[in-house]
Amino acid sequence: MRVIFFSITRIILALIVCGILVSVLLYFIQDKMIFYPQKIDQSDLEAIKKYKNVKEISLETGDGVEIKGWLIDNRSTNKSKILLYFGGNAEEVSYIIPEALLFKDCSVVLFNYRGYGKSQGSPNEQNLYSDATVIYDRFVAQHNSDSPKIIIMGRSIGTGVAVYLAKNRKTDGVVLVSPYQDLKTLAQIQFPFLPARLIVKYKFNSAERAPFIKAPLLAIIGNEDKTIPSNQSKLLIEKWGGKVILKEFIGADHNNLSNFGDYWKSINDFINTI
Repeated sequence: MRVIFFSITRIILALIVCGILVSVLLYFIQDKMIFYPQKIDQSDLEAIKKYKNVKEISLETGDGVEIKGWLIDNRSTNKSKILLYFGGNAEEVSYIIPEALLFKDCSVVLFNYRGYGKSQGSPNEQNLYSDATVIYDRFVAQHNSDSPKIIIMGRSIGTGVAVYLAKNRKTDGVVLVSPYQDLKTLAQIQFPFLPARLIVKYKFNSAERAPFIKAPLLAIIGNEDKTIPSNQSKLLIEKWGGKVILKEFIGADHNNLSNFGDYWKSINDFINTI
């Protein structure tokens, strides 16, 4: 019995040590796990230039970093709308340009995060927030309308950016694709046997901001999402301070959600109600 006791003790100690080592490793590499900057090829940039009403744009952030993206100018009257889009953690945003061109009377502002596409710098939670605010202030001010309708859209990690911006700036509608309550909770779900809440340094806490946002929300989720479980999305949606439209795609996972037939139509229909 004594031998068995010491053997079990050694196993437990070994597991504890392994857990500590893995936790330390995850702490130091978490930025690489959270952000996957995607670049864009010159050939893709040349192809984008062939689209009508698409203009390459750049912006200097508050700390002097240049970020780059595109403006899809769908305006036909001075009463048209602006949609500001914030992408996922492994997303180079130019891929939605063909779909964004179909948004009638709604211009779309796409910027790649720092380190993504042709944008300079490295991403973190605080500079995503501050850059989003600069983007909003610049393009709303430039719009040829006294009071443009503003729609803020985020996908995956970008929903945290979108919710932050919607709380701190005027918005007439919000679109969230695969939203989550906060990053620490999400990390704990993905790593249940580690103290993930303590390890993860970023919050992206949409749950604490959602009740203060009164603008209508279109929430799009997939019921087979393994990255951001649909129940986590629904817990955030329940906290929303305004009217909610929930669009749940049966059989959709995190990365194929936009391939489902009514995905872009549901966004376009929502924009038309604003």
